[in-house]
Amino acid sequence: MGSACSKLLAAASLPLLLSAAQAATEDLGNGFCSHGVGTTAGYHRGAVATVDGKGRDVVLMWLSDHRGGYGFLMVDAETGNSEQLPMPFPCVGYAAFSSILSSGNKFYTHFDGHFTEFDPVERAFTFTRKCGGVLGSGMTEDDNGVIWAFTIGVPKRPKRALVSFDPKTRELKEFTAPEGGTWPTWVSLLAADDAGWIYFGIGSRATHTIAFDPRTSMEKPILLDEDPRPGTAYLYRDLDGEVYGTPVYDADATWYEFYKGEARKVGKRERIQRKPIITANQGLFHRDFPDGKRIKTLDMAENLLAVEDPKTGQVKEVRFTYTTESPYIMGVAAAPDGTICGGTAFPMRFVSFNPKADQWISRPCYSQWNTVASQGGRLFIGGYNRGSLLEWDPSRPWVATEREKQGCNPLHLADSRPAIHRPHHLLAYPDGKTLVLSGLPGGLMFWDRETRTRTLVMSSDIVPHHSTTSLMALPGGKLLGGTARSTTGEGTPDSELYIMDVATKRVEWREALLADVPAYKDLCAAPGGLVYGVAHPARFFVFDPARRKVVREEDLGPTLGPVVVHQGPRVFVFGPHGEIYMLFVKGIARVEPETYRVSLLAESPVPISAGGDILDGRLYFTNGPSLYSWRLPE
Repeated sequence: MGSACSKLLAAASLPLLLSAAQAATEDLGNGFCSHGVGTTAGYHRGAVATVDGKGRDVVLMWLSDHRGGYGFLMVDAETGNSEQLPMPFPCVGYAAFSSILSSGNKFYTHFDGHFTEFDPVERAFTFTRKCGGVLGSGMTEDDNGVIWAFTIGVPKRPKRALVSFDPKTRELKEFTAPEGGTWPTWVSLLAADDAGWIYFGIGSRATHTIAFDPRTSMEKPILLDEDPRPGTAYLYRDLDGEVYGTPVYDADATWYEFYKGEARKVGKRERIQRKPIITANQGLFHRDFPDGKRIKTLDMAENLLAVEDPKTGQVKEVRFTYTTESPYIMGVAAAPDGTICGGTAFPMRFVSFNPKADQWISRPCYSQWNTVASQGGRLFIGGYNRGSLLEWDPSRPWVATEREKQGCNPLHLADSRPAIHRPHHLLAYPDGKTLVLSGLPGGLMFWDRETRTRTLVMSSDIVPHHSTTSLMALPGGKLLGGTARSTTGEGTPDSELYIMDVATKRVEWREALLADVPAYKDLCAAPGGLVYGVAHPARFFVFDPARRKVVREEDLGPTLGPVVVHQGPRVFVFGPHGEIYMLFVKGIARVEPETYRVSLLAESPVPISAGGDILDGRLYFTNGPSLYSWRLPE
């Protein structure tokens, strides 16, 4: 057993802290250790209260963990008895992004390219068929009880389609974009008028609404945002049989009436009467049972279901069971308190590993911790989906985060929407007071710790239609950024590098130096004033910022395979003596500064998912839900 692992295992006898769990570190040989999973909590990607075939109150849930949507759970609200079923198709990493409980008491979703119906009366899946794109991003039900889903693709499977399923005839239809059509890459809201037309609103850089007639397969854009703003067009079905929408939903929204494929401006809409349709994105949580009772608590970490009867005020609690392989860890970093910390998804939980005590701590946290960085005794977090910036002081007690509430720890500092909603990189600038957050849809947020103020820079002022996926500091108050090219065909076809002045927030130079680069994954300072970078999936390059030239380039894919690819991946990791390590899915490599040669030092016993930091002579990384480490060479 390696000496470092021996010390970790010996320390396991230390007294446990409240909410801590023993990690049971295991020596895997060749310098590697396994430290277990950060949390055992599972997650649902849509839960609804309804009744089964005997009229009993039940809760239905699409289950998800690091594997994706791996199963389905049905819980009896009176007894807690649970029944878990595997999905009726192979799980290959995706999960439910939208679902709907129909007026006929059937639960539907679409993911991994399969449209699926679950019947709580039969307690079984009663329809599954491969169709449409990879993910159903929005669903609705029309006046005839037909279920509609807009399905989107991914880069390797880009198909987009509108799918309909008639529960009475059991007929499934698939509509694809017409020749020259304008169907979007993402739709979260669908609605049907009582004349049978389907409407969907799209975003996110500019918003508009499309009408579709399923009888003729005709589609037409009917509402464009006259003042394009980031966001998603909003629409809903009203009880009057018509659909109403607005380019961007806010207090000053100008509403339009949609009917039979036409749009009419109606201005302010004082009275909204939504048709009851139980559907939403992956956060669907329908609490109301048909008999009037209501779910008060559904805690997947504690396996607790609490149901309240509004008539009597009584609350009944039951425990239920289910299996999970745990959520994946987004990435990890060394925190100022000598622990390795990060966040999981889904569910969103803070996880912290203490190597000296060989203990894990897991707590519910605010937002999805996409990227983390330390500065001045604090750990800072860039969170999805508001582009939130949080500040955690490990020396103070944990106080659950509430948005814009003082006294919390972690403290919510600011949101960066509309510049960012999905963070990809958080840079702790070397001036000790500035933090720079980047991500989708493409802007930057600068946070000044002294003045407690934010500055947003939109993608239109950086590289239009691109998002910044990697950042590093340059001398002289400059910033080097690497982008990911647009997936919609807008902007320049190749990703770019740019240099920005931190004081003025202006781009001084930008160029697509490397051809056919979908994204620059990570950048780091190298000896001699140079920069090491890696472009997806494994194109290593050396950049001279003074001459603004790439002085060396090598595709490492054929020999080392891809680098880690998670959001906020931390590919480059600095060693205690200035060494620069790289994390590949295959293992751990080091860059030789004299020759720029990248050599594999150790092949990992498991595929590496994300980075990555060094603490007390060990390099820590993740594999899905688990934490591993490797002893650095002496």
